[in-house]
Amino acid sequence: MTEGPTALPPLNALRVFEVVSRHLNFRLAAEELGVTQAAVAQQVRGLEASLGIRLFERLPRGLRLTDAGLGYSHSIRNALALIGEATAALRPDNRHLTVSVTPTFASKWLIPRLSSFTEAHGEIDLRVLATDRLSRFQADGVDLAVRYGHPPFGAGLNTELLLRQRVVAVASPALLAQWGKPHSLEQLQHFLLLHDAHNFWPEFITQLFGQPPQPMPKNVRFNQTSLAIEAAVAGQGLALSSELFVQEDLQAGRLVQVFEQALEMDKHFYLVWPRKGSTPTALDVVRGWLLEQVEAL
Repeated sequence: MTEGPTALPPLNALRVFEVVSRHLNFRLAAEELGVTQAAVAQQVRGLEASLGIRLFERLPRGLRLTDAGLGYSHSIRNALALIGEATAALRPDNRHLTVSVTPTFASKWLIPRLSSFTEAHGEIDLRVLATDRLSRFQADGVDLAVRYGHPPFGAGLNTELLLRQRVVAVASPALLAQWGKPHSLEQLQHFLLLHDAHNFWPEFITQLFGQPPQPMPKNVRFNQTSLAIEAAVAGQGLALSSELFVQEDLQAGRLVQVFEQALEMDKHFYLVWPRKGSTPTALDVVRGWLLEQVEAL
């Protein structure tokens, strides 16, 4: 026969016991709890009566925990801490915000700008989740995401255009000084083409020269755009990238744009977040800051 659950003492009595066990004084416990000393003493007597065990020894000045009370106080303190943690996890904390972005977006666009965010909004604990996997808002604890593609991105989600996508070809100045800028498909054969997971080169070359390359130039493929960009900076070949991700390298002279033409895309970067109330939160602050960064470009 299965026994039923053990009857638990009132939570308020356990809370009072935990406070008294720390102070070992009814008066100090009453001050912390904001109740009368008599109310504290009554809660402790009631708890001892329900347990059938003395938890405190009454001394001329203050209290002393019995052996049973000492062990019980440790267990109750840990249990109350767990309850507090579980409750806090259910409540939205407006000081914390997790934003999901791709590793390339994080390293090439977001991170170089983060110092201005922390200076202006140091009260917000911003957490950057950089992953190529499509994050799930509730399951992954994500509040805001930057997604590339076409809206809508799902039911129950707000969407706002952040950045338009425009793809350019880049290379190191040293590489172009060695071979010169390619002006034909034949000249392009001298260069190694650096690909990312998007594989824009066939479309880019067809738009540039009016026909696909035959045969295709030598290729090296990376799973992230940032790696292709770094390979281009190292002088290993020509890379295609969103203009947004190579702005600093172009301005610093680490890269140069190989062709004037750019590949205009029909997919762009969007801010995406679950539909919530209109109460101002850290989400509003971060969204506003991201849009300000775009306006400053």
